[in-house]
Amino acid sequence: MYDKLSFFAKFVNWSVHITGSLLGFGISLTVVLVWLLSGPYFQWSDAWQLSINTGTTIITFLMVFLLQNGQTRHAKATQLKLDELIKSIALAKNAIINVERLSEREMDILLERYEKLGDSDHTEHTDMGPK
Repeated sequence: MYDKLSFFAKFVNWSVHITGSLLGFGISLTVVLVWLLSGPYFQWSDAWQLSINTGTTIITFLMVFLLQNGQTRHAKATQLKLDELIKSIALAKNAIINVERLSEREMDILLERYEKLGDSDHTEHTDMGPK
């Protein structure tokens, strides 16, 4: 049932982990500092400025896709876990499992209904106990 992660999925998980860590920030900061300190050597030339612009643009472009893939996988895993919890609770409404397939308007109606339930639960709990 469970296939091993593909090379791409492993690469995405690794890169998301590294870029979101202190190490990733440190590497990025080091690159910027080296570029900045090399400015006088290159006499603040247009090519020197273009190097950082091009590099950051390419990295940003690629990272958008890597991070989106990682975020999509994470969201899907979270949704599956929530679906399993909903399915396992006897009083839960199993119709909510497929809520992401509803229209925006239908989701808004459900949201309003649950907000009213939450408000009524909140007032019941706050009105209880000694004053």
